[in-house]
Amino acid sequence: MNLKVNNFNIFLIIAVTFLISAILAPLTKKIANHVGAIDYPNPRKIHKTPKPRLGGLAIYVSFIIGYAIFGEISTQMISIFIGGFIIILLGFIDDINSIPARYKFLVQLIVAFFVVIYGQIYFSEITFLGLKIYINKYLSYLLSSIFIVAITNSINIIDGLDGLATGISSIYFLTIAIIAFILNRIGGLDIILSIIMLGSTLGFLPYNFPPAKIFMGDTGSLFLGYMISIIALLGFKIATITSLIVPLCILAIPIFDTVLAIFRRLLKHKSIGIADKEHFHHQLLKLKYSPTASILIIYFVDILFASVSVFFVLGDTKIAIFLYVILMIMLLFLILKTDILYEHKNKKKEKYR
Repeated sequence: MNLKVNNFNIFLIIAVTFLISAILAPLTKKIANHVGAIDYPNPRKIHKTPKPRLGGLAIYVSFIIGYAIFGEISTQMISIFIGGFIIILLGFIDDINSIPARYKFLVQLIVAFFVVIYGQIYFSEITFLGLKIYINKYLSYLLSSIFIVAITNSINIIDGLDGLATGISSIYFLTIAIIAFILNRIGGLDIILSIIMLGSTLGFLPYNFPPAKIFMGDTGSLFLGYMISIIALLGFKIATITSLIVPLCILAIPIFDTVLAIFRRLLKHKSIGIADKEHFHHQLLKLKYSPTASILIIYFVDILFASVSVFFVLGDTKIAIFLYVILMIMLLFLILKTDILYEHKNKKKEKYR
C-alpha cells in the first residue's frame, strides 16, 4: 500500500501542514485587528459581534511552507504560486476595504488566463456519461479560465456560515486524494496539492467552526476556490478525474447555491454581484436549524455526493449515476421547501415599512 507522495508519508504531510495552519491562525487574528480587517454585523450577516477576518492567510502560508517542504518546483507550480499570490492579495485588500465585484471578477479572470496559458493547466477533452468531447485549444483556454473563475466564486459565495467553506473544501481535497489512491495515481501534482491543502484547511477549521473565533474572509474563500479549480483541472490533465461528473458532484452544494443565487438576483432585477441573505445555509437557519446543525447537514449532503463520486471512479457507473439522480432529487426537494428563489410577500411588505 503506497502512502507516499514525493517520498514523504501522506500523514506526515497532513500533520505538518495542519500544525502550521493551527499555529498561524491566532496570529492572523492579531494581524486582522491591527489592519482593521474586521467583519461587522449587519442585517445580512448572521454573527452578532465583530469578528476578525484574514484567517485565510494561515491556510495560504501553511500551503506555501508545506509545498516548499514536500513539493517539487515546475513551470505549472510557478504559475499556481503567482496566481495564488495575486488572489490572496486581492482577498486581503477586499477584507480591509471592499472592492467592487466587477474589479474582483476582472482580476480573477486575468489570473485564470495566466495560469491556463503560462502553466498550461486546462482540459482539452471532457468525458461525460461515456461521451468524449474534444475541445479546440483556444476554446479550451477560454472554458478553463471561466471554470477557474466560476469555482473560485462558488466557494466565496457559500462562505456565509462559520466553518462552511472550510469544511466543504476539506471534503473536496480528501475526496480527490482518495480517488487518486484508488486509481493508483498518488504521485500526481493534483494529489500533493490536495493533501497539503487538506492539512492546511483542517488546521484552520477548529478556529472557524461555530462559534468562529476568526473568519477566513475573502482572503481564504477566494484562495480555496482558486486551488479547488486548479486541482480539478490538473486532475483532468493526468486522468485522476475521469469525468466532468466527479468535480461537479463533489461541489454540488456550492455550485447549486451559486446557480440559484444568480437566478434569484436576475428574477429580482438585481446585479448578480449584490450579496443577499437567501443562500442555502440561510434557508436552513430559517427552518429553525442552529448554525452548527445547518453546516453539519450541508457537510453530510456533500459527503454523500463525494461518496457517490468514489463509486463512480470505481467503475460502478450505472449505480453511481442512479445514486446521483436520487441525491439531486432529494436536494431539489429540500430546495423547493424553501424560498431560496423568491421572497414571500410578507417579507416584501416588511422591507418597505
